[in-house]
Amino acid sequence: MESLDQIKELLGSLEQTEQEPEGDDSELIARLDAMAEGAAEAPPEEQPIAEAEAAEEEGTGEVDPELGRELKPGEVSLDELERIFQETPGPSDSALAAEDAAPPAEEAPASVPAAPAPAPAAAEKKEEAAPKKEPASVASQTIRVNVDLLENLMTMVSELVLTRNQLLQILRTEKESEFATPLQRLSHVTSELQEGVMKTRMQPIGNAWAKLPRIVRDLSLELDKKIDLQMIGAETELDRQVLELIKDPLTHMVRNSADHGIEMPAERMEAGKPETGTVTLNAFHEGGHIIIEISDNGKGLNVDKIKEKVLGNGLVTESDLENMSDTQIQQFIFRAGFSTAQQVTSVSGRGVGMDVVRTNIEKIGGTIDLKSVEGRGSTFTIKIPLTLAIVSALIIECGGERFAIPQISVVELVRASDNSEHTIEHIQGTPVLRLRDRLLPLVPLRSLMKLNGDGREEESEETFVVVTQVGNYTFGIIVDRVFDTEEIVVKPVAPVLRNISMFSGNTILGDGSVIMILDPNGIAAETGEITVSDSVSQDTNALRDGGDDQRVTLLVFRAGDDTPKAVPLALIARLEEIDVEKVEYSNGKPLVQYRGKLMPLVPVGGEVNFGDRQRQPVLVFSDRSRSMGLIVDEIVDIVEDRLAMELSADKPGMLGSAIVAGQATDVIDTGFYLTQAYGDWFGSAESFGQISDQSTTKKGRLLLIDDSPFFRNLLMPMLSVAGYSVTACEGAV
Repeated sequence: MESLDQIKELLGSLEQTEQEPEGDDSELIARLDAMAEGAAEAPPEEQPIAEAEAAEEEGTGEVDPELGRELKPGEVSLDELERIFQETPGPSDSALAAEDAAPPAEEAPASVPAAPAPAPAAAEKKEEAAPKKEPASVASQTIRVNVDLLENLMTMVSELVLTRNQLLQILRTEKESEFATPLQRLSHVTSELQEGVMKTRMQPIGNAWAKLPRIVRDLSLELDKKIDLQMIGAETELDRQVLELIKDPLTHMVRNSADHGIEMPAERMEAGKPETGTVTLNAFHEGGHIIIEISDNGKGLNVDKIKEKVLGNGLVTESDLENMSDTQIQQFIFRAGFSTAQQVTSVSGRGVGMDVVRTNIEKIGGTIDLKSVEGRGSTFTIKIPLTLAIVSALIIECGGERFAIPQISVVELVRASDNSEHTIEHIQGTPVLRLRDRLLPLVPLRSLMKLNGDGREEESEETFVVVTQVGNYTFGIIVDRVFDTEEIVVKPVAPVLRNISMFSGNTILGDGSVIMILDPNGIAAETGEITVSDSVSQDTNALRDGGDDQRVTLLVFRAGDDTPKAVPLALIARLEEIDVEKVEYSNGKPLVQYRGKLMPLVPVGGEVNFGDRQRQPVLVFSDRSRSMGLIVDEIVDIVEDRLAMELSADKPGMLGSAIVAGQATDVIDTGFYLTQAYGDWFGSAESFGQISDQSTTKKGRLLLIDDSPFFRNLLMPMLSVAGYSVTACEGAV
């Protein structure tokens, strides 16, 4: 720091007088050389420490709000240091200096400071590589522009984009027009102009990180911790306006990681970790937005401590807390006034922090997600748009009104109707959608916006679900129609509507109509506490409270009569069509030569009747060296559904009835038919099957452990119909 200050003074003097000031830096250079060589580190440090202590007693009278104390003589404030970092080209940036625009006039420094001096060897190489240039040669290639001028330029380009959209809308209605070619050209030029203006506003995110190394350094000294700050992707560019808005949230989160996350060196050594903790900042582009990750390899979030605080603050009841996952409990750190710090310090404990961070990020249309593993560390993922002025949005319609949803939040679109594979179901009055083994909570936009008063989308034959993600919470918005995506210019919400959190702004479409822009964060908040409902969509393959709610893949077929029948697909080795002419009989029972062995054929209805068929569908069950073929009339479908037994069956070979794919279906007792083929398939045929003769009243929960998937799938339905809630695992671990 002393060296940086000295270099700054030298350059200031050079700029004013074009001469190096009087004096000698040999003492400072000697100390730097000694430290570089690793020799005599202790003695040189003693003197500055003594001087610093003396200076601290005197003080300078100037207070830095970031540090919360007076500045020592020769110490630079964090704001000043940030300005130096932002406006100074680094050692490797000399080639880029000519291309980058200088900072605006009102932000221009009084003197132009330089970056830290490179190592002597590196400095010599640099001098050899690049011949000296006149100062004017670099200055003449850059120009300082007032920020307000750039803002006005951006506004005008936004209006131009709107006009372009309107003209293109007119062109779509006129199939053949002489204006088609010039309008296409105008559209192309407008896009290029928009891109050019956007570039003038872009700044590397490293500008927002400039003061973080000093903050972490001061924190590590104040807290007696060893912390290493790593910054990846500092060159990632984003809009200047967005950059200004994320500076404070980023600073707070890095301070949090250093204070709450990283343990004391002794604790880290005990836990088998390196003494120095690491806080990593990583920024990168992904699909039209910026992802910023702040991660640490510290202690992670203590779920028990958060539970204690949550109950202490009366945020939820104890029974609600028991039903929450660890991820949901960790989300409480984003609540206002919530802090797990034991005492209030200058760094933490005031309960003002993560709630403000989340609010500020959501204000700019971003989201924040948290993943933490106790003992291993935490990762915060921030997702923010590249720019706030012009965004890509999906135009939708609901109740005759059109709305825009920013594409940054849209994951996918699903068409739902009674005839499609995606149907909207209701659980305790709440609409849900089954989507790839997940249960997705749905929000009817019509009822949320109170359009047409009734809020009943179910009446329409076909609806669309916009699958939206806010942080780690995924939900669907039910809408009537989906139009195209369009680049829209975001206009601020009128003051009269500002208190409605579901709107983030408004825009003018190509046809001149004004529509509202929906805010997915606001919609999620309006539909209740999102962290509670998130557990619904975690993984519907996992068992819930009752084993009979487990989703099982079933093969639906017909045999004997018209009632559909089902069997767990995992039990079936193969689906075959056998040639009826090749069926042989032994002791009056049909069998067929199958893969070098005799395979008994067992009919579902009890009587063998091939009719005039030439080929017969057969379900093949195999375990170890034995196989059995179940004769069926027709294979209908393979469906995935909850196997909830509604009625038990007295008929041999049937376990009971369940609703499968919306139809009453008989679930067959596979074990019964296996023993028809081989009396000793299970060792004792008499003892098998007695399990399903019990009363169907609930008897409690069973943990079924078997490394054979065949037997797990065989026994689960039987135990379910016998009145047990079954959880099946392949091993005790």
